[in-house]
Amino acid sequence: MKEWAKETPIIITEGCGSFLKDISGRWYLDGVASIWVTVHGHRKKEIDNAIKSQIDKISHSTLLGLTHPPAIKLAEKLVQVVNSSLVTRHSSLSKVFYSDNGSTAVEIGLKVAFQYWQHKGIKRKKRFLSLNNAYHGDTIGAVSVGGIDIFHNIFSPLLFKSYKAPSPYCYRCEFAKKFPSCKLFCLKKMEQVMQKHHQEIAGLIIEPIMQGAGGMIVSPPGYLKGVRKLCDKYNILMIADEVATGFGRTGKMFACEHEKVSPDILCLAKGITGGYLPLAATITTEKIYNAFLGEFKDLKTFFHGHTYTGNQIACAAAVANLEIFKKEKTLKTMQKKIEILKKGLFKITELPHVGDVRQKGFMVGIELVKDKKTKEPYPTGEKIGWKVCYKARKKGLIIRPLGNVIVLMPPLSISHQELKGLIQITAEAIKEVTEKMDRG
Repeated sequence: MKEWAKETPIIITEGCGSFLKDISGRWYLDGVASIWVTVHGHRKKEIDNAIKSQIDKISHSTLLGLTHPPAIKLAEKLVQVVNSSLVTRHSSLSKVFYSDNGSTAVEIGLKVAFQYWQHKGIKRKKRFLSLNNAYHGDTIGAVSVGGIDIFHNIFSPLLFKSYKAPSPYCYRCEFAKKFPSCKLFCLKKMEQVMQKHHQEIAGLIIEPIMQGAGGMIVSPPGYLKGVRKLCDKYNILMIADEVATGFGRTGKMFACEHEKVSPDILCLAKGITGGYLPLAATITTEKIYNAFLGEFKDLKTFFHGHTYTGNQIACAAAVANLEIFKKEKTLKTMQKKIEILKKGLFKITELPHVGDVRQKGFMVGIELVKDKKTKEPYPTGEKIGWKVCYKARKKGLIIRPLGNVIVLMPPLSISHQELKGLIQITAEAIKEVTEKMDRG
């Protein structure tokens, strides 16, 4: 904050399509979709109109004991799109619980999983298993199942105990050399934890296919399916945190689709409203929902709620967002763009200080290293990621780093030409900054 306070902030006053305009009138390409939320671009007419229309009726009323058409309509659409996208298992994902951001969606998922086993009479199941390098939000429960030291260590005295399994960070997986693959190593280690503690593990929480804030870490093919099999084998609920990966970010509506996996609990937020308003949903199976049914005196209710849960305006925006996906065939038109991005990133891999480039759809992490052969990272104090992003900003591109990893995650609506510009500016910024540092 001390360093940030000395800088001149960019003050955004307007947006249009893939671009943001600052107070001085300069336009910037939004290379991270306003932190991974903007889907169809800024000022999308259909979402604008849906919000305006809803405001003319009512802007908010509680869902405590009441309901309203936008929440009902959205729940129907979410259940439909989830179950048409994911291979359902014993029970379909059919029950929607609204909240207002990714962290609360995760908190709800954890509490539902815990309470489910309490209702089933299996009191010992009250711990959770998550991955190293995991990020599930910044509230206490979400941090307890997180695994990023720079974010989470300071809060350790406040957290509940959780078990950890290795992250499938294949680029830096030294232990995997003893195994045929990083995937087998990570699954083997996960199973060892489950074998020892499965009687007390209520649920496993995972960011499917791509660990976001941990450094844009793409799991190897078959890993997610292996995790699902282990959860089934050891009677552990699988919680999929698709807050960052959902709504097309990986090239499919949900990341779980890539390996035909269906979780027991699904957490959604970020792109759910197209990047307009805070809204989240935690979706569970009928089987889990049924465990909460009982007479009033039984007190089986899930005692959790938020003031703006299922807000009308946010739900209206989310309904319009889903309708645009269908109308404009967003996922289909993305495929060509994903290839353009892939080709551009291939050229970036050739830069002398780019150690690894990880991509899944429109989610990209470019890991910068001091030495390409040894994979030696840049020291934190050198702020290599920030320097690259500042250089890109001067060239008209807004991106943000995760340590030494440069993140690219543009709106799904970005044009081919804009995408090429994104790649070009990123490459130029990396090249110019690293060359200057080499010169000292």
